[in-house]
Amino acid sequence: MNIVKATKRYEKWLGQHLQIVDPDMRLKHEEMAKSRFCFFRATFYRWLQLWDEECAPLNKTPRLLSVGDLHVENFGTWRDTEGRLIWGVNDFDEASYYPYCLDLVRLATSAFLACRENQLTLEPKDAAAAILTGYTRSLEQGGCPFVLGEDHVWLRAIAENKLRDPVAFWKKMDALPAVRGPIPESAREALEALLPERGIPYKVAHRIAGLGSLGRVRLLAIAEWRGGRVAREAKALAPSALNFVDPTRPREILYQAIVQRAVRCPDPYVQLRGHWIVRRLSPYCSRIELAALGTGRGELRLVEAMGRETGNIHAGSGEARRVILKHLRKSKANWLLQAAAVMEEKVDRDWRVWRERRQC
Repeated sequence: MNIVKATKRYEKWLGQHLQIVDPDMRLKHEEMAKSRFCFFRATFYRWLQLWDEECAPLNKTPRLLSVGDLHVENFGTWRDTEGRLIWGVNDFDEASYYPYCLDLVRLATSAFLACRENQLTLEPKDAAAAILTGYTRSLEQGGCPFVLGEDHVWLRAIAENKLRDPVAFWKKMDALPAVRGPIPESAREALEALLPERGIPYKVAHRIAGLGSLGRVRLLAIAEWRGGRVAREAKALAPSALNFVDPTRPREILYQAIVQRAVRCPDPYVQLRGHWIVRRLSPYCSRIELAALGTGRGELRLVEAMGRETGNIHAGSGEARRVILKHLRKSKANWLLQAAAVMEEKVDRDWRVWRERRQC
């Protein structure tokens, strides 16, 4: 099955679980043709198909609750219940039970693609080694959240450099088009549940964001509250694409489960409400894009931190970490480099096919 047919089948399957926003899905198809990295981010369903074909031995490694759609731009900041600035993975749409290796190979592959497109300047072998080093150390320690206070000063400098200017941020939010037509009652209830007070008047806007979830309904409630503005976003969720690839897998949405289980300081404003994931949006709760990192950014250290954060999430599975550490000790030294290189090649092949078909 080629990428075009796989995409059609996946989108048909997705449409059975949620409403598809057709203009957003057409935009997603256009973005997929722009670069390998964009294509990679938008096609986790295809990744799972390729994984079964190309990484069969790794598919037999211990399974645990994992991110699934992990990549180097799936990291950001938020505030915990103490108001502290926290850094870590900030999207779990595809959370499910995968071989533990899948998160690591996908993260490494994304780093390879970013290097290939000059978004990172690392050598692939160094990126793979850093990810594996950070991951292993995290599991050995039982996990350790990234609180950007007196520790991780270097990472706080990166994060604060990305924190969006409030004036520019709210100007961008105000420019979003208001939703016309009925708003699903379940979405309205989900949004109102996370607003700071009941009965606050708010505008509901349509938001376009992300790539993997582009094409799904995203609604943003913007309100004035006690001298400033607040925003809450509701995004429609579906079961993981793992159920698309293997219909025998449960049709579960495990977003809340993985957030609660992981060794981290959770964002109190990220909640699963029915089939909606609701979160606070603000200049201090944002995804960190590679393009915003600038030069001289300590890439190796950053990639190792991503490996550590992956370990923090996997460490939430308790005793599974001992099994994983035992498996890692028995594995060949360059297994991650080899697996990610194979997957990078397959992603590149699919991207070329997709781009050629779009140009016809």
